[in-house]
Amino acid sequence: MDSIYLGFTAFLFVLAIFDLISGVSNDAVNFLNSAIGARVATFRTIIIVAAAGVFLGASMSNGMMEVARHGVFHPSMFSFREVMFIFLAVMISDVILLDVFNTLGLPTSTTVSMVFELLGGTFAMALVKSFSEQGVNMMEMMNTGKALSMIIAIFVSVAIAFFFGTVVQYIARLVFSFSYKGPGLKWKIGIFGGLAATALIWFMLIKGLKNVAFISPETLGWIQSHGWLICLCCVIVTGILSHILYLLKVNVFKVLVLLGTFALAMAFAGNDLVNFIGVPLAGLDAFRDFTANGGGDASGYMMSSLDGPASTSPLILIAAGAIMVISLATSKKAFNVVNTSVGLSKQGDGDEMFGSSRAARVLVRASINAGTVISGFIPERFRNWADTRFKNNEVLPEGAAFDEIRATVNLVLASLLIALGTSLKLPLSTTYVTFMVAMGSSLADRAWGRDSAVFRITGVISVIGGWLITAGAAFILSFLTGLLMCAGGMVAAGLLIALAIFLLIRSHIAFTRKKAEDKGDVLFEKIMSSEDKNECLSLLCSHFNKNAASFLEFANETYLNITDGFVCENLGLLRKATSGLRKERMELKQVRRKDMLCIRKIDPGIAIEKNTWVHLGSNSCEDILYCLRRMCDPCEEHVDNNFAPLPEERVKEFLPMRDTLLYLLRRAADIIATEDLRDIEKLREQCREFKESVSELRSRQVDRMQSEQENITVSYVYLTMLQETQEISSGIRHLLRAAGHFSEK
Repeated sequence: MDSIYLGFTAFLFVLAIFDLISGVSNDAVNFLNSAIGARVATFRTIIIVAAAGVFLGASMSNGMMEVARHGVFHPSMFSFREVMFIFLAVMISDVILLDVFNTLGLPTSTTVSMVFELLGGTFAMALVKSFSEQGVNMMEMMNTGKALSMIIAIFVSVAIAFFFGTVVQYIARLVFSFSYKGPGLKWKIGIFGGLAATALIWFMLIKGLKNVAFISPETLGWIQSHGWLICLCCVIVTGILSHILYLLKVNVFKVLVLLGTFALAMAFAGNDLVNFIGVPLAGLDAFRDFTANGGGDASGYMMSSLDGPASTSPLILIAAGAIMVISLATSKKAFNVVNTSVGLSKQGDGDEMFGSSRAARVLVRASINAGTVISGFIPERFRNWADTRFKNNEVLPEGAAFDEIRATVNLVLASLLIALGTSLKLPLSTTYVTFMVAMGSSLADRAWGRDSAVFRITGVISVIGGWLITAGAAFILSFLTGLLMCAGGMVAAGLLIALAIFLLIRSHIAFTRKKAEDKGDVLFEKIMSSEDKNECLSLLCSHFNKNAASFLEFANETYLNITDGFVCENLGLLRKATSGLRKERMELKQVRRKDMLCIRKIDPGIAIEKNTWVHLGSNSCEDILYCLRRMCDPCEEHVDNNFAPLPEERVKEFLPMRDTLLYLLRRAADIIATEDLRDIEKLREQCREFKESVSELRSRQVDRMQSEQENITVSYVYLTMLQETQEISSGIRHLLRAAGHFSEK
């Protein structure tokens, strides 16, 4: 029996490795987004600085928060077997949950997930014990206060961080403006550098070093009691140093951003390490206690030993730090999460990751109305002056989403708020604070314009919704896992372990395949970052043709699926077509918006003409898409209801027409992709002739329906297919015309 529990303990540590990898992928956004978003250094340099902070923070952490051992449940009321089942439920749920969020590119809180997983697993075990054992009070086994404090912390940290992020960034922009690298920086940089560096140093002292093993409680108490003196000395020293660096032509803002990246990475690793290895270490302590004192009675030996304090081997901390550093440097999912945060806070327009939601539209409309009312109470002279401070004529470095002022504010303010929360013993989440500070600062910086605000707010709502879902999903998943292990015992535990491994492997394979297929819109990014109007025009032509050819390839595949699905009565193909049409509709909206943004980058005189053909091309694609939808819906309903199939003679009549349209779609895609304008008119003429032949066939079908005794249900669907096939050929002609005129020099 001991060997089985030894295997469980070993598996907890295997899952801890996956958890460390997933956790770093998720929490990397906390300390990487500002440095990456402002492009203060090469990506390699940023990773090295963050990795140094992560390794130092993990290595100096003196153990675990007690929440992993007895913060959510009372271990003295549970046996060794029950405690191990709780820990297994927590780790299996945590790894799966974090992997799902990382794959979706959404940041979430590892602290919230761990607490609610412990609560869910404990609730399942306590529920079973309360039914099977008399005199057992389920609520006495649990510590629900911790869970409640986490829920409150979600709303508190979100509101506070967003408010102060908006206010502080607005003030910083009024002071520095967007043209902050001029002569006026000379007297400001010393003050700003001193205050910012002091805030970061204080953050490392209070938040990052509070659990360091080699600092005695007396030393830590002295640091906290002499805080104002330490801050004053830091302000003077770092202020003078900042001014000296400025005179030496060193970019002080880059130094501050890298320092802030190091500070947040160090604090994250030192304090959030418990979220990843706290439960496995608690399981190891429980196993050691059981093997030494349990006498082999796993169901009867109670875990009172877990009520005591925890101690962690330095080798384990160093190994955990090494795993986190390797994961940080190699994890593609970490970059995916960082891209979400950076994308929502980037300056100006660009490729938006999220669509438009009703809630976002209501908020934008209400904000505009409120801003109009508030501006009436602000003196016009101040409004005009403030507008000059927010005029952004500066060109950001290639690939940068925002400037160094905002990056510094993000890091310094997040550090201050987390340090303040720590000193007040408020359970603020690092993820929540850093993300919402970044969103507040981007709002104050007018990065959310009228053309992008609704998409950005939709993204923020999606992320916040994900945070709230985290708690519920973690609780439910761990609760169900715990119940299954209670009911099925060792067999269920083994099956769940195998299931967790399978899901992780499948998720990794699926994510790798998705990243290989998703190359990103490189042409669009080049257009938005270029200042050469001629280059933008050339890139815009390639962008238009690339998207048009891609859509025609999609139309070709979808038309084939619809017709094959109807003729062969294959419901799977029809449902696949329906799903693809739904996604393509959203994609066309994104493409139209990108084209409009790109047109702004070319010469206005040329843009007017090109705009006409862009709209014709977009409308042609939408017309073809709607034809496919109008064809697919009745075909899917017909097959799904098991109605009579299309007669064999009609199939033989239709297939040549179908194959001809497929050829036209493929040929049009090839011509547009290669920009071979010579054959456009020839293909347009072929489309016209095809349209006439389909029209004749449609007329014959109408005559047959009036004169012959045919199945009227399938005949109407067949007539619809002919009508939409005819309209698709017209859409191809219009799209070819638009592509031809758009590509003309």
